Amino acid sequence: MNSLSFTETDATESAARAQDHVDDTRLQRAIADLAAFGARDDGGVSRQTLTAIDLEARRHLIEHARALGCEVGIDACANLFFRRAGLDDTLPPVLTGSHADTQPVGGKLDGAYGVMAGLEVIAALNDAGLRTRRAIEVVAWTNEEGSRFGPGCMGSSAFVEPARLTAFRTATDGDGVRFGDALDAALAAVPDVPQLPMARAMASCVELHIEQGPVLERANVPLGVVTGIQSVRWFRVTCMGQMAHAGTTPMDERADAMASAVALAQRLYAYAAAEAATQLRLTLGRWLVAPNSVNTIPGSVTFTIDARCVDEAVLDRFELALQTAIADVRGLRATRNDITVESLFRQAPTHFPADMRALVETGCTRALRQVGHDQPVRLTSGAFHDAMYLAGHCPTAMIFVPSRGGISHNAAEYTDAPALLLGAQALAYTVTALANG
Repeated sequence: MNSLSFTETDATESAARAQDHVDDTRLQRAIADLAAFGARDDGGVSRQTLTAIDLEARRHLIEHARALGCEVGIDACANLFFRRAGLDDTLPPVLTGSHADTQPVGGKLDGAYGVMAGLEVIAALNDAGLRTRRAIEVVAWTNEEGSRFGPGCMGSSAFVEPARLTAFRTATDGDGVRFGDALDAALAAVPDVPQLPMARAMASCVELHIEQGPVLERANVPLGVVTGIQSVRWFRVTCMGQMAHAGTTPMDERADAMASAVALAQRLYAYAAAEAATQLRLTLGRWLVAPNSVNTIPGSVTFTIDARCVDEAVLDRFELALQTAIADVRGLRATRNDITVESLFRQAPTHFPADMRALVETGCTRALRQVGHDQPVRLTSGAFHDAMYLAGHCPTAMIFVPSRGGISHNAAEYTDAPALLLGAQALAYTVTALANG
């Protein structure tokens, strides 16, 4: 095989060999080893970004990657990159990986699986004696979860758009610690790791992740080809009323902010039920009541709205329905009540390229047929992932494996070992084929 000239047959054969050298025992051990950092008595993991335990986990990943022969680098947002050299290192690399941080009470797999499976791909290539035309890099992104510092996906979004990092550095956690200070400490903790520039060119990116939903389990298919990521819009609604005594104010003389909020919530849930066929997903997630007293009529109620759908037109209609519902509630009675709505965040849907999806489907199908399944499921991600930001930087794809009961962000998060192996095998095929392209 010419080191700088790979035919389509060469690439396919190498991808198959890499897939066949993925080792189940080694993958399971690697996942368990990382889960020991922040392990909880209930079987879950608590490893929030840039905490002391996260820094220990990062050192573990660095040593693990170096043992596989990787070069290790870090960028200004503390994203870690583990590089297996290619035959032509002047070419942009193929990127895979995910994140290693967790929710305060998380599981062993969310994010961590994608990182360890990426390192398993490198181990499989080593075992198979394969070199790839392009370098392969495995990344562990910083602060995907956003549970300690907001927003989430800081590492991947800053990598793609470095100007974001200035604002991110001012974010604080619940104890008043600045993200910038935690970031500086993380960088200082790895003086042996060279710093890499942000926004480096990447040939392509593939992220392997647990589904965090019920679709694959219901279909009884252990692999999913992700077609894209849903659009999302966040709003904050504030209903104003008049605080007054709960015992002395007649019902027909009240300006009750909670009554307005509940009436509005009922209309929004009814609208979402009527739109079920469009796959609109609605969550009224955070409620603040003032004065939040058992014997005082609420003077203000604020709640958030999370509306998601893969179809932007559905969310456009939802915004119109929200304004109509507000007008209806305002008209229920001539009171001092007022309702305002503020747009907090908007993210357009992500659509992964057809050729990337086709390659992922080929890798998934080959892995599945060896265990008696036919085709993977095609599905849309309902959750954000780092791949959402990378999709604006290079051709990107995602692979899903099932989540038992659709549960994630929970100590009960679980995917069985055979499905985890299949996911890593599909990843190995896809990444190797891309690296030889």
